[in-house]
Amino acid sequence: MALSRRVLLGGLAATGAVTGAAAPAHAALAAIGTRPVRTGFDRLRADGYRLLDGQKVGIVTNPTGVTPDVHHIVDVLHADDRVRLTAVFGPEHGFRGTAQAGGSQGRYDDPATGLPVYDTYGKSGRELAGIFTESGVDTLVFDIQDVGARFYTYIWTLYDCMVAAVLAGKRFVVLDRPNPVTGRAATGPVLDKKYASFVGREPISQAHGMTALELALLFNGEFVPRAAGRPVELATVAMTGWRRADFFDATGLPWVPPSPNMPTPDTALVYSGTCLFEGTNLSEGRGTTRPFELLGADGIDARWAAAAGELDLPGVHFREAYFAPTFSKFQGKTIGGVQLHVHDRAAFDPVRTGIGLLVTARRIWSGFAWLPGHGIDHLTGSATVRTMIDAGAGTDEVVDHWQEELRRFRRLRRRYLRYA
Repeated sequence: MALSRRVLLGGLAATGAVTGAAAPAHAALAAIGTRPVRTGFDRLRADGYRLLDGQKVGIVTNPTGVTPDVHHIVDVLHADDRVRLTAVFGPEHGFRGTAQAGGSQGRYDDPATGLPVYDTYGKSGRELAGIFTESGVDTLVFDIQDVGARFYTYIWTLYDCMVAAVLAGKRFVVLDRPNPVTGRAATGPVLDKKYASFVGREPISQAHGMTALELALLFNGEFVPRAAGRPVELATVAMTGWRRADFFDATGLPWVPPSPNMPTPDTALVYSGTCLFEGTNLSEGRGTTRPFELLGADGIDARWAAAAGELDLPGVHFREAYFAPTFSKFQGKTIGGVQLHVHDRAAFDPVRTGIGLLVTARRIWSGFAWLPGHGIDHLTGSATVRTMIDAGAGTDEVVDHWQEELRRFRRLRRRYLRYA
């Protein structure tokens, strides 16, 4: 059974572009130095949905599947006679996004469209293939906003759905959206397959620096054949206007929280590092207005911010902070810790920062502990980070340890990149 991160811790060618005229630049966007990005869905619609002609279509999506004017793509497709949309498939948190981490919305009929909504969460392989068969669709479409971290479960929903599509004999289409924290580089440790779970099925780096389309190509080229016997029949629809160095605010697209604790692009910026605190007894800021930017525990004081500041990590300052989470760890209790303030996001390395914060938290707070079951190992991809920190290793020593495996992944990754 697939486990969520929280449950675990306690005609288009296959390279795919649709032809069509580029959208004119919006004057307001130009005035603030952004370029309007056309998502895969925008381009599919502009092309008259030719890729879906004659098909019974099912779509894997959530609240992030919106147009630039924030109409949900399921509502748009349902109202368009050119598309035969017959089913919706919801990931973790659900199609309409009401469930907290480790939850979903189950099987129901969508009140707005009457379409059957099937729950993919916790399902993979033959079980998920059976759901696709039951739905009667011919083609599955994937359109979900990712945040760039290996342990964010939507990319493994993508992977599981691709494997199940092969088993069920379905076509698969991926509509692309930006990586909100840029696609400049892959960083962090690479998953050891012995630690595979729903927060990391296959050996990619902790911050992958890829889009959903690029990941789909990587999965299909390297991993799906092994899991399902052959690659999926894959088509992709690329974006236009997005460059690898672009952060989300350069896209002109609306930010819709991909999950309840991912409220802003600032959250996504730090998430691939500070989510590691889910594997500890410290709060990762759930139950506050700044999840993953606020970290702390009962008994921590100003010494942690001072120790983190002495690491001289690029692009970030650490402020002594006190907060009372409204749910999750330390619910209703005022605790001490740090708030991350990223002042140079181009220089900021979230994974190195997360490691530095783990190292300093363990050194300054006698109450520090890994959660039972060592879920931290599934987040980092092996036992190495935990055992090195326990042995007294410093930030640089831990980060240096994974560089060779990261270099190998970066070489593999380059084959599947589709944007400059």
